[in-house]
Amino acid sequence: MRLILTDIPKSNFKVQKDSIIIEDNGKMHKCIGCFGCWIKTPGECIIKDGYEHLGKQLGACTELTIISKCTYGSVSPFIKNVLDRSIGYVLPYFEIIDDEMHHKKRYDNTYAITIYFYGENITDKEKETAHKFLEAVAVDFHGVVNSVTFLNNIAELGGKL
Repeated sequence: MRLILTDIPKSNFKVQKDSIIIEDNGKMHKCIGCFGCWIKTPGECIIKDGYEHLGKQLGACTELTIISKCTYGSVSPFIKNVLDRSIGYVLPYFEIIDDEMHHKKRYDNTYAITIYFYGENITDKEKETAHKFLEAVAVDFHGVVNSVTFLNNIAELGGKL
């Protein structure tokens, strides 16, 4: 299953049938750091706004595709919020990976991550920061970076995923 996180309306592109699209419906609450997704409802956020299953959806996917405006070398606020709300994907326990402390896996899967950053005049420094950000996300969420693509605008995506 392919999970697509996007800050643009899904009507802008066509996707394969086995894809789940997470888009901004304007009703997503921010993570409140309550640890409920670890303790009260393992793997599921306690905030019931339609985005509470993000951790479980990550646990079921084989491919994660992110479409985001490049914002100062990072993802858009909506995509950052999705990643924050997905923390239930991992366990509250730690392990050392490459001399760094990271959360242990909750689900027994590893997925490929593809990201499309769009925006006019993305600087080389922003691209470098974006690559580092995605590598950190991949380690934190036990994924593997497949590719990072920078586009001037979303039309360059070609409308297909």
